Amino acid sequence: MTDTAYPALFSPLDLGFCTLPNRVLMGSMHTGLEDHAGDYDKLAAFFAERARGEVGLMVTGGISPSIAGWLKPFGGRMSMPWHVARHRKVTRAVHHEHGRICMQILHAGRYGYHPLSVAPSRIKAPISPFTPRALSTRGVERTIANFVSSARLAREAGYDGVEVMGSEGYLINQFLAERTNRRTDAWGGSYARRMRIAVEIVERIREAVGPDFILIYRLSMLDLVEGGQDWDQIVQLAKAVEAAGATLINTGIGWHETRVPTIVTSVPRGAFRWVTARMKREVGIPLITTNRINMPDVAERILADGDADMVSMARPLLADPDWVTKARAGRSAAINTCIACNQACLDHVFANRRATCLVNPRACHETELRIEPVIMAKRFAVVGAGPAGMACATTLAERGHSVTLFDRAQSIGGQFNMARQIPGKEEFDETLRYFQHRLKALDVRQRLGHEATVEDLRKFDAVVVATGVTPRRTSIPGDDDPRVLSYVDVLRDHAPVGQRVAIIGAGGIGFDVAEFLVQPKPAPGTDIDRWNAEWGVDENMAHAGGLKPRQTEPAARQVWLLQRSEGRPGKRLNKTTGWVHRATLKSKGVQMLGDVSYERIDAQGLHLRIGEQSRVLEVDNVVICAGQEPNRSLADALASAGVSTHVIGGADVAAELDAKRAIDQGTRLAARL
Repeated sequence: MTDTAYPALFSPLDLGFCTLPNRVLMGSMHTGLEDHAGDYDKLAAFFAERARGEVGLMVTGGISPSIAGWLKPFGGRMSMPWHVARHRKVTRAVHHEHGRICMQILHAGRYGYHPLSVAPSRIKAPISPFTPRALSTRGVERTIANFVSSARLAREAGYDGVEVMGSEGYLINQFLAERTNRRTDAWGGSYARRMRIAVEIVERIREAVGPDFILIYRLSMLDLVEGGQDWDQIVQLAKAVEAAGATLINTGIGWHETRVPTIVTSVPRGAFRWVTARMKREVGIPLITTNRINMPDVAERILADGDADMVSMARPLLADPDWVTKARAGRSAAINTCIACNQACLDHVFANRRATCLVNPRACHETELRIEPVIMAKRFAVVGAGPAGMACATTLAERGHSVTLFDRAQSIGGQFNMARQIPGKEEFDETLRYFQHRLKALDVRQRLGHEATVEDLRKFDAVVVATGVTPRRTSIPGDDDPRVLSYVDVLRDHAPVGQRVAIIGAGGIGFDVAEFLVQPKPAPGTDIDRWNAEWGVDENMAHAGGLKPRQTEPAARQVWLLQRSEGRPGKRLNKTTGWVHRATLKSKGVQMLGDVSYERIDAQGLHLRIGEQSRVLEVDNVVICAGQEPNRSLADALASAGVSTHVIGGADVAAELDAKRAIDQGTRLAARL
């Protein structure tokens, strides 16, 4: 039986020895919980909640088959019999909820962030400070044996299968590409020899685990690096992996060192479905497609068009563990959509912190952040309908409190209404849609277009102030000139902006405003063909690695992005998305300057000094993005009046419009009130 709204998505998938109830795979994503034996109860709760949400099949974060294969020192590993017990906690919890789960076996190779790393050849990766040791011939054989042993232990631990990580630039992928394999023995040289390790790993695992065990091979269908595989080679490997005993082939897109963004919010939805569809013509086993699939209508189109047999979603199931349940019931409006910001998932992992989710701070904190019904309901006022206020109001109401949400604006969203104006951040609309739905479903009373006063708020048991921030003023002579605008004037009020613009402040807001000003409307991210041309993705696969020269569209304006501090502007941006912003602005000719002193603004333009050199930028407008101040006037007035008050979000700490902290703080406060 299938759901009438999404029949392809909810059709079962027969794998021969088992049948998956739907076509949703929760793809592998590292959470940080895999790396500590003491965190496996938390990891079990994390996966159990997604199994309860009816995900068809799940895959763990990468688990190393050996110490040399670690992603980082003491990372998650399945290589010894005593590792089995901790993993059984996960499989038992998932099976208790009638779910299925595979363990991903990932050997980091030269991506290992430790001095024991190994690789096909002694070639350092640009994302690790360590130069790997080249594996000997015996070392290659030992590595294959480690994969097989890890798979055997995974079966003993109760997993329903394994995924062999052969993409994203990790060890197996490093053997496949001339870029990283300079060997002259039986494991290098011709492509048949370079791909031998992948085929033998699959072949020997299948022999070790038997026929009734899911074996997914993660195939790099699009390397997106110079010196990567060409299409004929990728097809050759896919057919060999199929013959070796793989149950499913999962699509891998790009290496971690690629110059092409693959998962950030500016990547169009389903941007890489075409490469899986191309492979569908070559092999007979089911194929899984991946990257930027975050809503049921996108998944349904891909499956109904026959471009894939399953869709892989990792971050969307961080954002909403009940994604599948809601989609099955035709309640897509209730889905808390992944906006592909990476701020709390991948950025946390790269900083050696536990992953979570900007729009769902309970992700990976299920055992600690509990939303439980209250014994005695209270009346709360929440003032400010930005991310912090919306999160707090809905969580309070979910627990059973009576909540009234105030905002002087006519609509909810606060600073999110500006963020969604930025090209590539259109997904922020989904968060506002989700909160609108949730506020209504939870019967939160909304008083929009009303500036709450102390008198309005006295009748409540407590007040949560989430009034946000105000833009920080500068002390530059001439900053009262009508040509001087704030980011609020530009993004919220749509003030006219000339063709030559100086932006003062190169933090996250400055970069967003620059992108808003230089990108043509609509931006390339709204069209896959334009986006492929902009980033140089070769959909015809005529070039090895799937790359071709970029065809950057002309900038809409000439922009200077300026900061007082020394060094490269943007170096403090988020790790997984900052490089994309810098590359985009560079391609649009934005001049990014540091160590700038601002002297004055007059009819000539912006007078400044860079080091010892004076300069005048003859600009039509100057946009101030010099930070924010907490808007605490109401909180101070309530405190003086003796009203019980809590302050959250930007009103508490103004820091680059930090929605991650705001939603987390609002949710956690509401969970304990």
